[in-house]
Amino acid sequence: MSELYDQIAGQRGSVERLIARLPGFGGYMERASRRTADRMLRDYVTAQIAERINRFVGIEKSLLESGGLKYMSKTKSAKTKLQTYQDRVKAAAPGYSGFFAAVKIGEEELERLYSFDEAQIRYVDRLDEALHTLEEAVKTQSDIDVALAAVDSLAVEANEAFKLRDDVLTNLDKSL
Repeated sequence: MSELYDQIAGQRGSVERLIARLPGFGGYMERASRRTADRMLRDYVTAQIAERINRFVGIEKSLLESGGLKYMSKTKSAKTKLQTYQDRVKAAAPGYSGFFAAVKIGEEELERLYSFDEAQIRYVDRLDEALHTLEEAVKTQSDIDVALAAVDSLAVEANEAFKLRDDVLTNLDKSL
């Protein structure tokens, strides 16, 4: 038994050979990796959006403490849009094809989905800039309306951009 064990143990790490011998298994493993990567990306973006929402809540509190009660309906509207955006990203259909999925996503479509996903990271960065501008406006008590409108507008744009991702997936389904 020791010889057999040594022989089997010596062949560990030969996953590539196993994958090469099982028809379709390599593609399955690749899709499994895509699912994991997609989930990690969406979890990351969702966490980043949550941090921006928390930051926005802090700015909102500072605004209220400095007598900005008249802005509360605008901050509530922007916050709701940001929360909707976060929820959409978190609950979105994954950008991959599962093993038995009815919709098979090819490399070209996957590339388009990844472009949309990368755009979400850029929206997080843009949201940082808009929040910084809002913080400064609250500190100086000037152009608060403009800064709030910019955050609100960016939240709408981010939601629309993410909706386009869903449309790509929906159109793939219709093309079958």
